[in-house]
Amino acid sequence: MSARLDFQNTEIGGKVVKQLFGASKAIAASPLPHTTAHLVEIRASQINGCGFCVDMHTKDAAHQGETATRLNLIAVWREATVFTEAERAALELAEQGTRIADTAGGVPDEVWANAAKHFDEEQLGALVALIALINTWNRLSVVTLRPAGDYVPGQYS
Repeated sequence: MSARLDFQNTEIGGKVVKQLFGASKAIAASPLPHTTAHLVEIRASQINGCGFCVDMHTKDAAHQGETATRLNLIAVWREATVFTEAERAALELAEQGTRIADTAGGVPDEVWANAAKHFDEEQLGALVALIALINTWNRLSVVTLRPAGDYVPGQYS
């Protein structure tokens, strides 16, 4: 399988990707725990069917010490006992923010309130930005059919 378009090697794509990498760096420098960020990136990518992003974020998470058990259970986090309450709140917010069109009114107040119990305003800001950003990356990769499987951890560091 090959991509429909090498988006980042187009003039506009190169400019957009540069800005998206800048946003990624800002989020990575935030007080949001990196473990939580990886879980959110993976879960949104699973929902969106983005093979490239699932490949990249699971490999990066494993490279940074995440366990295979937790990685294997992200898609079924509600039934899994291996995630903290804060991680569960972040995963729920990520799911609701990714499936925003599925419910009238967007993210339910209870989901937001639960996340706010576990994260301060800076962390919530980073979490919201991360959810928006990973959904953007997912869409770029899915629309262009970016293939999965060849990513090497840290490749874009």
